Amino acid sequence: MTAEQILKVAMVDDEEPLCLAVLRILNKYKTHVADVDLDVVFVSTHYGSGEQFFEELEKGATFDLLLVDLKLPGMSGLEILEKLKAQGRGVLAIMITAYATFETAVQATKLGAYDFLPKPFSPEELRYAVRKATDQLIISREARRLAEEQRQVRFNFISVLSHEMKAPINAIEGYLKILQADEPPERLPMIERSLVRLDGMRKLIFDLLDLTRIESGQKQRQPVQADVRAAAKSAIDMFSAEATDRSITITLRAPDPVEMVADPGELEIIFNNLVSNAVKYNKDGGSVTVVLERKAADGAKPGPVKIQVADTGIGLSPEESAKLFQEFVRIKNEETYKILGSGLGLSTVRKLAQLYGGQATVKSEKGKGSIFTVTLQDAEPTAVPAPTAATA
Repeated sequence: MTAEQILKVAMVDDEEPLCLAVLRILNKYKTHVADVDLDVVFVSTHYGSGEQFFEELEKGATFDLLLVDLKLPGMSGLEILEKLKAQGRGVLAIMITAYATFETAVQATKLGAYDFLPKPFSPEELRYAVRKATDQLIISREARRLAEEQRQVRFNFISVLSHEMKAPINAIEGYLKILQADEPPERLPMIERSLVRLDGMRKLIFDLLDLTRIESGQKQRQPVQADVRAAAKSAIDMFSAEATDRSITITLRAPDPVEMVADPGELEIIFNNLVSNAVKYNKDGGSVTVVLERKAADGAKPGPVKIQVADTGIGLSPEESAKLFQEFVRIKNEETYKILGSGLGLSTVRKLAQLYGGQATVKSEKGKGSIFTVTLQDAEPTAVPAPTAATA
């Protein structure tokens, strides 16, 4: 038996007779989305202005599709789309107008309009436009659902795998350390290299867990008022011994303190990856500079925190920079083949930045070094509980 789904439609237009006619057509209309074998019916409501429409949204109303006129009293159709986009509301919009220009179409598309329906239109043209939008909406939702299922399966698999691998890794490490105490000197380098590889394997497991927890929403986040400068200093202290061994200087430039609402563990992941890479891929005698700043507030909302980590290392070509934030990507050449890593650290940094409404970017020049920039907006100041899931 074919499943059925109801979609809620809002029409914002000041021509009441037109709205009533559209509602009569849509409330009797049913369409079939063949790709997911789903019948769709519609429940429609109309509003004479954008202000009335947003009043209903603020009261908790939700809609799947929006038919909106370009010319309206008060708020225009473009302003409605702009406000919906700013609020992050997932409503698929069809612009209805008799006054569309090329410039208007471009602007409306940038603001999220899916299609245009020129006035006057016939019932069949209305049904066709709604059918196209419905197919797009349902299929995109199904794609997101399947992607979410894949992320959950991936997280559960990695969790079980990491749990099962902990015991043999710990056992091998223990036996190697016993051998390290008794073996002749000529065999010690082999044992030391094996221990280094074990550490790399353990880090790979932890990196995979971090990445899949973030992707699947299983990571328990606890945003609090955090000192970003303290997190940066902690990461610098962690890698200072390695930097000193190679005569690399690390400098922190930041006001004291730089505060934001963030999960301290997530800040730790970001700084540990950025500072670690800046040291690992640097040249002996080079430098690392960590710069923190909080941009000026935009209205009532505080500006983003900007994190920059610059190094004087081996640098990247434009082709290498373009793929650097992808998963399991490690730049392999004659300068990097001896450097260990999982290829997951920077992809994790980018995903965390996106959780904070920011981004992670890199500017680099081969042989001269790299500058990594991460921007972060404040998180919600309440802890977000994690759904029940398998844990490692």
